Amino acid sequence: MSKIDPAKIWSLSYRLLMSVISHVTPDVARLGMETKELFVLAALEEHPYPAELAATLSMPKPTVTVYVKRLEAAGFVSREIDAEDMRRHRLRLTPAGRKVMHQGLTLLSDAFGERLGRLSAAQQEELRRLLEKMS
Repeated sequence: MSKIDPAKIWSLSYRLLMSVISHVTPDVARLGMETKELFVLAALEEHPYPAELAATLSMPKPTVTVYVKRLEAAGFVSREIDAEDMRRHRLRLTPAGRKVMHQGLTLLSDAFGERLGRLSAAQQEELRRLLEKMS
């Protein structure tokens, strides 16, 4: 039996995810945003503060600030003072932001689903179970 190479498994996983992201990038751009901005929109409701977004998405705070400003200018995000802490800004998805977020996530889901379709239903279930166990 050959030794398992964790770096090889990680590399395969990374290549798969980057392949999916690259595949949908032009379509996401047609929605008016970058793919990483889509991830910001997707995480925003659960993490409505810029510092939380940065930590959750493993992005530098200045990068999140740039993305939020672009999303705000596009009308996808609004910013308001947090009523509980007047020093903080809370971010909210606008209706337009919610719409493009759902469209973008559908693009990602469909592209990833194409790759999952290469596996049998049993293999897909096993992959889901293994990924949950590793998470």
